[in-house]
Amino acid sequence: MLRRVYLDFLVFCCGFVILGAELVASRLLAPYFGTSLVVWASLIGIILIALSVGYALGGRFADKHPHLTTLLLVVSVGAVLVGLVPFLAKPVLAVALEGVKTFAFGTLIGSFAGVLAMLGTPMLLLGCVSPFAIRLATPAVERSGRTAGRLFAVSTAGSFAGAFVPTLLLLPLLGTRWTFIIFAVTLLLAAAVGFVLERRRACAATAVALAAGAVVLGMLSAASPVKPVAGLLFEAESPYQYVQVVEHQSGWRVLQLNEGVVAHSKYHPDRPLTFGEWDFEAMAAYFNPAPYSPQKEARRWLVIGSGAGTTARLVSRIFSPDLIVGVELDPVVVEAGARFMGGEIPNYRAEIADGRGWLKAHEETFDVVAVDAYRQPYVPFELTTVEFFQEVKAHLAPTGVMAVNASRPVGDHRLINALATTMSKVFPSIFLMHLPEKNMATVIVGTTRPSSLDDFRANSRKAPPLARQVLKRAHAMVTTDYETTLTFTDDHAPVERLMDLMLLGQVGTFTPPKGFGTY
Repeated sequence: MLRRVYLDFLVFCCGFVILGAELVASRLLAPYFGTSLVVWASLIGIILIALSVGYALGGRFADKHPHLTTLLLVVSVGAVLVGLVPFLAKPVLAVALEGVKTFAFGTLIGSFAGVLAMLGTPMLLLGCVSPFAIRLATPAVERSGRTAGRLFAVSTAGSFAGAFVPTLLLLPLLGTRWTFIIFAVTLLLAAAVGFVLERRRACAATAVALAAGAVVLGMLSAASPVKPVAGLLFEAESPYQYVQVVEHQSGWRVLQLNEGVVAHSKYHPDRPLTFGEWDFEAMAAYFNPAPYSPQKEARRWLVIGSGAGTTARLVSRIFSPDLIVGVELDPVVVEAGARFMGGEIPNYRAEIADGRGWLKAHEETFDVVAVDAYRQPYVPFELTTVEFFQEVKAHLAPTGVMAVNASRPVGDHRLINALATTMSKVFPSIFLMHLPEKNMATVIVGTTRPSSLDDFRANSRKAPPLARQVLKRAHAMVTTDYETTLTFTDDHAPVERLMDLMLLGQVGTFTPPKGFGTY
């Protein structure tokens, strides 16, 4: 009876670690490859392959060596390898990233190879546990079905715990590295109990010593950054993503998320203009029918996906509006902005919420709504649809304007065309500002009243000096031309498929434009 209870306990622990490690491993990949569906697919695929091989080998090995001690040795080796995963992640993923960073589709190859190297072997070993335990727990052939069903149920219950305990408790409190160490310690202590039952005291003592060593290793490495880079000022693992603030030699501070390929916010104490997409978002109100003065009339602004506040800071400096509401999903990003990206912004109110959910929950109206929540290849489909743009328009004043910042690969405007087509179903006039190729971004503007490029030019003539510096560049890049393509709706918004096709189109062809990634 005691042996049966112990096997249930061991299988539960392995189920807990298998699913927990799968979820937490995504946090190791995020700083290097992001968290797109492509990355998740490679992560899940590798683990499923490893488990499949483990199931087959475990059953065969159990028939040849049906001893609990053998199973415990397998679990112990798997536990040690699980504990080493976060320490192997840096060199393994850094090498994978270097080999594929010249073309976007490399995220699939790099993440696949990285996960294989880090997680393949320990997941294979843990996959051996369930069939091995079934072999040990089956007293007779006529009870094999009942025994297998019970152990599969116990393993699934462990996986259920592994889905929630790490994500809701361990990751927020301790971070990725310590979560993996706890996984390893859990398995080693579970194995130690089994060794005691088998009267293998030396093996039990070794398992306990390895568990203690894992804890010590975690303590010694606690101060080291997850992803070391020159000029690192801040890093954190939020419930949503990996966040860094990096200061470059030029004095620019940059907020980077996950793989850090692009800047999500920028700040320089002596340079109010970035000449990036944030500056051009701030010019959206000038597209209203003339005469229109943003300094006098655009008094209330909403920024969805406000990041560390780059757009809001410039809007505040140029127009001094009565209110700027910044909606940001991640509180860690807001904290980073307040601490390292210029501090408080006058008349700025930060709201921690999902952008579309916030709109539905509030009835405030605004003169300008800027959407800066698209992060190629992370484009939330619910922020690209006709229904979303209708929701935005319902929160705009009669002279309101909407601006959308959308990333694009070099020379590929398929996403831009689809967004412009979709916005045109809601807004009578659409304008596109194609930033230089090194920015890989387009700012799309929709106005609630019919407008024209002549109106934009007329309003620009009365702009204050700082705004005129941006508008001068905007005049050279603005157009009303785009290809009419598909329309995104809540029912059908194939954004992910479109992004996949765009990434496939970059295989072997992407060379970073001159100036890309420099500050």
